[in-house]
Amino acid sequence: MLLVPALVIGVASFAFSAILVRWAGEAPALTIAVWRTGLAALFLLPVAVPVAGAEMRRLTWREWGLIGAAGVVLGLHFVAFIESLFYTTVASATVLVTTSPIILAVLGYVVLGERLARRRQLAVGVGVAGALLLGWGDLGGDATRPLIGNALAFGAAVLVSIYLLIGRVVRRKRSWLAYLFPLYTVVALTTLVVAAVRGAPLLGFSATFYGLCALMALGPSLIGHGSFNYALRYLPAAVVGLLALVEPVGASILAYAFFAEQPGLLALVGMTLVLGSVAVALWPARRRPPSEP
Repeated sequence: MLLVPALVIGVASFAFSAILVRWAGEAPALTIAVWRTGLAALFLLPVAVPVAGAEMRRLTWREWGLIGAAGVVLGLHFVAFIESLFYTTVASATVLVTTSPIILAVLGYVVLGERLARRRQLAVGVGVAGALLLGWGDLGGDATRPLIGNALAFGAAVLVSIYLLIGRVVRRKRSWLAYLFPLYTVVALTTLVVAAVRGAPLLGFSATFYGLCALMALGPSLIGHGSFNYALRYLPAAVVGLLALVEPVGASILAYAFFAEQPGLLALVGMTLVLGSVAVALWPARRRPPSEP
């Protein structure tokens, strides 16, 4: 089964997101979001139409509505999280966004009736605790907690939870490409509209910037989010959300390698908890032997 390899590659590609964004820092954040999402949809076009075009034409109005809603929500998630970074610290924003697995566990149970096994409930709790430690370990003594930034970051957590939950519903019946291409198209249009309203420039940057945006589209967007959307057909949304907690772990490791940013003790403990919780959540459950007649 391709599930585990796809998730490993997807999580690894997510880890490069922050590194690529930092290298592309010559442009505003909204500009990066537009090019990243727009190129992702463009790269999918020549593959999705021949392979899944017939299936996309069979999508019901309900499915189109759900995919459209998921795309708008994911686009607004990107905008809310990016905007939160202008009001509060990166660590504070990350800590609040990492509450999404808890939100997903509640929404998954209320909306879809998906009740997690105790092992996975424990994994979600430990993973969120580890992410909190990782975020606090990166604060560096800065106790700034502006209300607007924190509200935007928590709103981003709620939005990404809704997006994954909708994806869980649609992916039960539809193939990966038939869901992913229209989803990314709506995401790109959403970020473009927000950028237009905010007056974010789109042209006039270096070739290096556009190359980095292309790498973001191929890596974190197509491979990263794509692998998560692939997994939604096989795993509860809360477990998929838990995997996103590995992103700051990988990003911290890469930041140490590329920028010599050494994580503190609390951050290292948090990384260990996150990785352990993901391993527990994905470890196959032991089958009970059949009872004798």
